[in-house]
Amino acid sequence: MANDVTVFDLDVFQNDVRTIASSPLEWEQYRGQNILVTGAAGMLPIYIVGTLLAANDLHGLDLNVTGMVRRPDKARLRLGTALDRPDFELQTVDVIDRIQFDKQFHTVFHGASPARPALHKGSPVTTLKANTLGTINLLDAQAAKGGGSFVLLSSSEVYGSVAEEGLISEDSLGTLQHFNPRASYSEGKRIAETALAAYQEEYGIRALTLRFGHIFGPGLALDDGRVQADFLADVVHGRNVRMMSSGAAMRTYTYVADAVLGLFFAHLIGDDHVYNVANPAGNITIRQLAEAFAAARPEKSLHLEFANPDDDRAYSPVTSLGLSSQRLSALGWTPQHSLAEGINRTIASYEES
Repeated sequence: MANDVTVFDLDVFQNDVRTIASSPLEWEQYRGQNILVTGAAGMLPIYIVGTLLAANDLHGLDLNVTGMVRRPDKARLRLGTALDRPDFELQTVDVIDRIQFDKQFHTVFHGASPARPALHKGSPVTTLKANTLGTINLLDAQAAKGGGSFVLLSSSEVYGSVAEEGLISEDSLGTLQHFNPRASYSEGKRIAETALAAYQEEYGIRALTLRFGHIFGPGLALDDGRVQADFLADVVHGRNVRMMSSGAAMRTYTYVADAVLGLFFAHLIGDDHVYNVANPAGNITIRQLAEAFAAARPEKSLHLEFANPDDDRAYSPVTSLGLSSQRLSALGWTPQHSLAEGINRTIASYEES
């Protein structure tokens, strides 16, 4: 089964984005806008693209979406029939390079970032540049064309290791091992957030940062390297779900459609500058996540296998990184999918392809 599928044309994906675009939000704010989505072939960005195009269909907004990517061949495969639409354009640009926009983008959704853990260790310089220089280059280009709204897709990793118990709020701050190649991702995201605040202050950019927990769903690459992708690959290929550690660490797992719905709640009706996006019901241990994936297809009779149950050294030293979504929930956002439903839809997307 192919790792890269035509995500845009999957029934599960189209159902998800139409449902998001049908939500009673202030979609009129996008009327007539030119909108840029960077990293447009990635799991979260492709859902943003799909939602905006679905909103255009449903609400007749006369908006135009540009998807910016670094690898056009992969992007064309994943975007499928989006490329045939008159309201969508694909551009090949590496955000690490200096950028000049040929038109004003009223809204920029910046999702171009090396998200795979293997890249943080194997290509820390590229990871750092994409998150820091990439963000600054885009902000420079937007400011040069008169400004607008800039939405940064950030990460729970900016919190580092938080000592307090319970779910982490937007005002929490932990420690990071910054003199470590793996910090190229977490520190890079921190700098990106600071850059956004600086450009808001000096150039009037409307700044919004979304800190996502661990996201899964259609478009998640089977070789992504994060545990949710490993477990998905095991189920798709009919293998017992293999764990490389005891799985005691806790994270917040959220289905991608719920996460993107939260993004649009924050952008269209929120007035804070930073929001966590995570389903609090998905705050579980890695082992519980593995069990949920194994149980999703009972006909395959899958069970857990442990390679090194007492060895957690290869993974993030942060044992608990669950996010509080109270600020986002106060806007009326509610996740629409349980963990089991999200896992079922994710697996179904690969079965469909």
